[in-house]
Amino acid sequence: MSPIRVIIVDDQAMVRAGFAALLSAQADIDVVGEAPDGRAGVAVARSTHPDVVLMDVRMPEMDGLAAAREILDPPAGVVHRPKVLMLTTFDVDDYVYEALRAGASGFLLKDAPPADLIGAVRVVAAGEALLAPSVTRRLIADFAAQRPAPRRGPLALRLNGLTPRETEVLELIARGLSNQEIAGRLVLAEQTVKTHVGRVLAKLDLRDRAQAVIFAYEAALVRPGDPG
Repeated sequence: MSPIRVIIVDDQAMVRAGFAALLSAQADIDVVGEAPDGRAGVAVARSTHPDVVLMDVRMPEMDGLAAAREILDPPAGVVHRPKVLMLTTFDVDDYVYEALRAGASGFLLKDAPPADLIGAVRVVAAGEALLAPSVTRRLIADFAAQRPAPRRGPLALRLNGLTPRETEVLELIARGLSNQEIAGRLVLAEQTVKTHVGRVLAKLDLRDRAQAVIFAYEAALVRPGDPG
């Protein structure tokens, strides 16, 4: 398999250098570019065609959220769309929430252990969302504190395409349960849960688990404060 192509977008040169050294030491990862701000990051992403963009949230010129939007919603004619992994010094903040809505594949704390950074790049490159159940629960709490009341409308209508079991699985995802925990709750094999999760994402046209959590709340399938 080809190495995972990564670019690093961060306004701190030491952070870029440290992450680049760590990732370049891995046999399956190539750091193919870096940038000091979001605007330059978009340009580097367009020219190097990375698989994964490590994107700082707060930067000059263009912040990580605006840059992630441009990368994940490219203009006509640009077909390459990398995965974006947001880097933040906070567990959850409003920028990260909006980045997940824009299609980022998750987020990672800048002070996470080196092994977590390496693992995160591999997970995101494989098409999975980097959103651990504990982080999902934090995101839900943030949603409850900062978001307006959920809206039903067209989003709720899309739920009609799910089977009762798939709806149940989506609800448990939104409550922050892992696949293993969902399997235990529903008395199913974990592989069966993974299959249901995949079908839910496909039917609702969602990129990953992160967007599934947001969708469930905005469609009012679950509400902040509901029991887990």
